[in-house]
Amino acid sequence: MAKLVRRKRLGVEDASLVDVVEALGEGTVTASGLTRAYLARIKAYDQGGPRLNSVREVNPDAVKIAARLDGVKPSARQPLAGVPILVKDNIATGDRQHTTAGSLALASARARDDAPVVKRLRDAGAVILGKANLTEFANILAIDMPSGYSSLGGQVRNPYVPKLVDKRGIPVVLPGGSSGGSAVAVAAGLCAAAVGTETSGSLLSPATQNGLVTVKPTVGLISRAGILPISHSQDTAGPLTRTVRDAAILLNVMAARDPMDPATRPMKRPKDYTSHLDKDGLKGARIGVPSDPDDPLNDVYFGKLTPRAKAVMKKALAVLADCGAILVRASIPTAGWIGGPGTTMTVLNRNPLSRTQGNLATPPIVFIYELKRDLNLYLRHWAVGTRIKTMADIIAFNQRNAKKALRFCQDLFLAAEATRGDLSELEYRSARAMDLQSAKVLGLDAYMARHKLDAVVFPGVAGCAIAAKAGYPSVQVPAGFTNGVNDRKTPDFPIGVTFTGGAWSEATLLRLAYAYEQASMMRRPPPGLPAL
Repeated sequence: MAKLVRRKRLGVEDASLVDVVEALGEGTVTASGLTRAYLARIKAYDQGGPRLNSVREVNPDAVKIAARLDGVKPSARQPLAGVPILVKDNIATGDRQHTTAGSLALASARARDDAPVVKRLRDAGAVILGKANLTEFANILAIDMPSGYSSLGGQVRNPYVPKLVDKRGIPVVLPGGSSGGSAVAVAAGLCAAAVGTETSGSLLSPATQNGLVTVKPTVGLISRAGILPISHSQDTAGPLTRTVRDAAILLNVMAARDPMDPATRPMKRPKDYTSHLDKDGLKGARIGVPSDPDDPLNDVYFGKLTPRAKAVMKKALAVLADCGAILVRASIPTAGWIGGPGTTMTVLNRNPLSRTQGNLATPPIVFIYELKRDLNLYLRHWAVGTRIKTMADIIAFNQRNAKKALRFCQDLFLAAEATRGDLSELEYRSARAMDLQSAKVLGLDAYMARHKLDAVVFPGVAGCAIAAKAGYPSVQVPAGFTNGVNDRKTPDFPIGVTFTGGAWSEATLLRLAYAYEQASMMRRPPPGLPAL
């Protein structure tokens, strides 16, 4: 008589990507069953219940695509066969889904083809479950637009503190970054993993706010083609997952050279990022901690943390030391983090809901000048199904529909439209050179070389700008929980620890992050989102 084998139930509410792949391989679940389970959670918690609003559009063909993969098990050729994944709604999908960047102006827009990163996900067997909500145009439309808000998709809510809002109706604890929808969906168990994008902090910020792992790659590790841009100098896609191993698995799929993206030509990557994961990977590693007790005025990364966050980081550093890391406490040279002269411009803040309305904001020149050129190129070569063909068309549409489209104004778009749009201006070329001089040459390069470092550690999103300007990678891992925003009491929400290194050092950073993760195990799913 055959022995009855009882298979373990897969709890999709908090299943890692590894768990999902194993369950699919063992036949515990089918791709279509798994897809329906995530769609049920989207209906219950994203569209209902706390109304997290993290998924802007569900793929109408998701169940049909998954059904075709029911007989296909994950393999070396298709490591994600049957795995439901969300992608941020600024990443082109050449299907029936829209690609809108959260803009009412692009509500009807689709893409002529899949972005190369989406093609790689599909080739690996992934089911593109839908498009995640985001901060409109990845947070380059308006000054002080709250993270996770878009005129088309509305406001994403942090699953740890979904109901607390201020007098303006803005969440007190934001979902973080422009990839907030992607991150919230993963944290809430609405997908197996998600893909977001970052220009400066838009992966790291939502990861820290939602207790996730992310990799902000070296610019050029993942193709930028087919992604609605801010700045080609700093833009990159990256994974948002529950574990470091999950992130390494996704990075294996996403990282590849692309003839459409010249930044990928010098790409360096190992065959398999997961092979570098080692629970003893911190032993002997030299890690810079830019927090020198003898130089408190230059402690811009750790010095301004709240007492609760400081306690979390103190514990995280203790874990690193206990795991054998050599912590080098030394401040990054001031010239490395302040930004070079002429790297920012002034824009009058007209946002009626901003606490600094009427003051001058100082966005990066590189962002404003590259935005017009890069966005116009995307609209010309990728967008279909819309009459919007230029940034000027978007601005005009928003002005005609100001009541719905311009809750927070469009001051940054107006500033970008005033540029030539061909990057010929002297101030742009100077600003880009100074960004590299300050953040890269005088910043991370000098700091890491002087102290012979394998990585630099930052609290949460604090080090995002210096790494982003240099085009360097970061890996973030959950470190614990904090609370309180601007002296207002809140329930606990997550904070992460970030490992940053030089170009193409993702394998090293993943090794360090994995060792820390295994020693600390600080991730906890958000409360109030149980299994259905």
